[in-house]
Amino acid sequence: MKKNNTNQQILIILSAIGLFALISGCHHDKENAILLLLMEEHQITFSAKTHALDNNDNFSPDGKYLCYDTRGTVYNSDLANTKSIEKVEISTGIETILWNPPSVSGEQAAPGVAAVSWHPFEDKVIFIHGPFLEEVKSRGYYDKPNRTAMEVSADGKQKLIKVDMRDVSTNRPTTPGAHRGGTHRHEYSRDGRRVGFTYDDFLLKQYDRTIGYLEVHPDAPTGYTHYFAVLVKPTVKGQSKSGEIEKAYDDSWVDSAGQQRAFIAKIRSKNDVDYDYALCVVDIPENVDITSAKSGTSVIYPEPPEGIQIRRLTHSGWAGGIVRGSPDGNQIAYFFKDKNNIQQLFIIPVIGSDLDPDVSKQPRQLTWLPEDASAVRWHPSGNWLFCLSNGNVLAIFIGSKDRFGKSVWLSQDNLIREQLVVSPDGNKLAYTIHYPVKDKNGNTMKDVEGNFFRQIFTMDLDWQKLNQAVESDEYRTRNEEF
Repeated sequence: MKKNNTNQQILIILSAIGLFALISGCHHDKENAILLLLMEEHQITFSAKTHALDNNDNFSPDGKYLCYDTRGTVYNSDLANTKSIEKVEISTGIETILWNPPSVSGEQAAPGVAAVSWHPFEDKVIFIHGPFLEEVKSRGYYDKPNRTAMEVSADGKQKLIKVDMRDVSTNRPTTPGAHRGGTHRHEYSRDGRRVGFTYDDFLLKQYDRTIGYLEVHPDAPTGYTHYFAVLVKPTVKGQSKSGEIEKAYDDSWVDSAGQQRAFIAKIRSKNDVDYDYALCVVDIPENVDITSAKSGTSVIYPEPPEGIQIRRLTHSGWAGGIVRGSPDGNQIAYFFKDKNNIQQLFIIPVIGSDLDPDVSKQPRQLTWLPEDASAVRWHPSGNWLFCLSNGNVLAIFIGSKDRFGKSVWLSQDNLIREQLVVSPDGNKLAYTIHYPVKDKNGNTMKDVEGNFFRQIFTMDLDWQKLNQAVESDEYRTRNEEF
């Protein structure tokens, strides 16, 4: 496998002199020194197509493969023109097509397959699927409110499973357990029992995006495995009153059992004019009956199952995601903009609030970066978080009180890393970089937008050095801005 030679050379130098370098790129009064400890990177894919991880759960349960989609390879970057779901073996770079249905390309295209995630312990993946070609006449082409979830075996045999039913009939109520639009960014709960998603309604387009969940159920619509329910019923766009939610998005499971889903809510402000963007949590009772959800009609929006409760955790005007729950389900990581309008990383207890007088339940800031933080991920131990800023990887330790917030840059260059994911064992990171690839004649090939194709890279985490870094009090200062 090809390695990032620049980083490898720097790593060798640092290792030889035993130096942990300090970076002074922070601007906050409580300036946190950030260590520099470069990790070894490997380029995994080299083919002339896009390899999009898309901020999903892309590692296989055994950590040997990564799944991705190929958006931006044909015609344009719209998901409608995404042709295949694939996997790559990390040790060999061998790519395998998992699903590539017959398709049509163009401004109007179908089916469109994208945004893939691996099941937490089974050898299958779940992803967006638009209308099959034979359905286009009745359903229309791919669109946000015209897509469902599909599962396919990850062995390359292209065994397809239909997950959720779409029913847009207007002359009768929507089929119980079906939806009337499009589900997106499907995420298994860590126990595999439920699937969370964002949702766009086709019949009542005056409602904005919301969130919901699916679970395997004997009363699921015939021919499908899962029963559908929304978790948040939004207020009609532009008609909300103070405190009411108009949109729910950037969501993720908090706990392993799929009983808490955190999300960002667009909420009408107290002045009844502006909007707040707040971190919220949906609590799903352990004994919830998903069939108590109302599927709706052509004039009535679907409603959540009985017993669903929504809690607002932040009230400071803006919060962002994609939010991420800690492995133990006790904390949520999210983003908040500082006084300089820079997006910083925060965590908050799942039972917390920025209005709670108990300091232990209030948010804690983890970064004071000069550029936006993004793409937060938890280490499986819950002791570390990772994020990206200015294209580089940052690791933040939160495993003890005396070392809480100690941060380490794991890369330092001008490459733009995106779509960060963490392996199940926590020993490897993966992300994508727009990186040059040449054809057999030596010509550099580019995607439909004129960029280098997005390639997958991995980073091996040296835990001996990382743990030594956060435990040591002796660092040399490097007075250059990162």
